Amino acid sequence: MFWNTQRNTLAGWTLGIVGLLGLLMAPALAQPTTLTVLTHESFSLDKGLIARFEKESGIRLRFLKAGDAGETLNRAILTKAAPVADVLYGFDNSLLSKALAAGILEPYPSPQRSTLRPELLLDPTYRALPVDFGYVALNYDKAYFKDKPLPQTLADLARPEFAKLLVVENPATSSPGLAFLLATVATLGQDGYLDFWEGLRKGGVRVEKGWSEAYNVAFSKNGGDRPLVVSYATSPAAELFYSEKKLAEPPTGNLLLPGSSFLQIEFVGILKGSKHPAAARKFVDWLLSKPVQENIPTQMWVYPARKDAALPEVFKWAEVPKEPAKLPPQQIAQGAERWVREWTEVVLQGQSALTVRNARR
Repeated sequence: MFWNTQRNTLAGWTLGIVGLLGLLMAPALAQPTTLTVLTHESFSLDKGLIARFEKESGIRLRFLKAGDAGETLNRAILTKAAPVADVLYGFDNSLLSKALAAGILEPYPSPQRSTLRPELLLDPTYRALPVDFGYVALNYDKAYFKDKPLPQTLADLARPEFAKLLVVENPATSSPGLAFLLATVATLGQDGYLDFWEGLRKGGVRVEKGWSEAYNVAFSKNGGDRPLVVSYATSPAAELFYSEKKLAEPPTGNLLLPGSSFLQIEFVGILKGSKHPAAARKFVDWLLSKPVQENIPTQMWVYPARKDAALPEVFKWAEVPKEPAKLPPQQIAQGAERWVREWTEVVLQGQSALTVRNARR
């Protein structure tokens, strides 16, 4: 009887302790996985969509914004030994070869890849999957040019009467700045583009660090002194969408001069060394899902990579250039660093195009 009582008491204590430990451990076990996504500063999605994903997946999302796309990729490369994130989003086709060469991404052939536009699948290893695309393009302030002529060719921009009206972004610090530089290389050739930029510099072109400074500060539509700006072909649609007044058409327009626009494709990839690879794969699949893809146009003002994603009505003002400039990623990888350096020497340091070309040879 004594031993039975003792045994029952011990058993009760044991069950009590186990139960207590279970209660103590339950909150820890219930903690969701926190997935860190390294992204550029323009990343945006509907908060309701994000909250639904977090609830359904048990994955908490943390977005780490690191500046422009180039700055974001550089951060991922510099921290590759000790990654600061699990997923990288927002590097584009001008940076694709650099991202792949750095060896920072894990292959992931997402089952969603069959829904994507095949022409955007530039990486056959699936380390980089396309999420969206758009066109870097020239925009103009309609009010300023109401009774004034617009340039008719890319070369026209370098004429003094137009150069002094234009604001561009520095290609060393801005992805649209780099895209526009690439457009000039593709259209005018590796010698002609330097003459063009020398003409812009002499004519009084204004250079800003990034898109925000160029569009939101220097562009005349927003109170600046430049009625021509390097922006996106979707910018007029965004102007109409966000306008406080009811407008019949956007106050800005696209200046789609032949060879002046450049296709920009943004990618997502899982970073090597991710502590949560399964959660990272779920996030990539979600980012490529139809609800998210249809949210992207009016959040980030780019086109969804998914073939069956519907576009909002306002995108009728987001023109697709008929003659965009093109350069393959491999050529960009081989030449971009030199082109940016030569651009810096001509535009920022004031050297002549001839001097820079001779130094190259």
